Amino acid sequence: MNNHSSHTSLRHSRQRDEILKLLRTTTSHPTADWIYQEMKKEFPHLSLGTVYRNLALLVEQGLVRKLESGSTFDRFEARLEPHYHLICSRCRVISDFDMPGYQEINERAARMTDFKIQGHKIEFFGLCSTCRAQQS
Repeated sequence: MNNHSSHTSLRHSRQRDEILKLLRTTTSHPTADWIYQEMKKEFPHLSLGTVYRNLALLVEQGLVRKLESGSTFDRFEARLEPHYHLICSRCRVISDFDMPGYQEINERAARMTDFKIQGHKIEFFGLCSTCRAQQS
């Protein structure tokens, strides 16, 4: 292994660590492009492809979750414990919603099928306070 390739993997590992740190310090459920724009400040030669590759690795490692919110762009979060989301139908902002989990949903679904239920995901859709204010 030559010096160049070990330097490259070290750099990519550092970029991956920074992506994870960035995701752990934001509650905005950012897109890959937002992450890319933030990371370019520290890594000027970073490519969007590198961000996507690192995000895919973090998802594969179970450190980051990809949210499919029905919008054009996937969003990402590093919060892995069970929680629900509020999604604005107008501006598409996603907020964490800390409501107690409903284990009985899993139990009821398990009784209704032969499927082994391991969990559930609930997303609430509506209008955030900012979008409601703009409608008045």
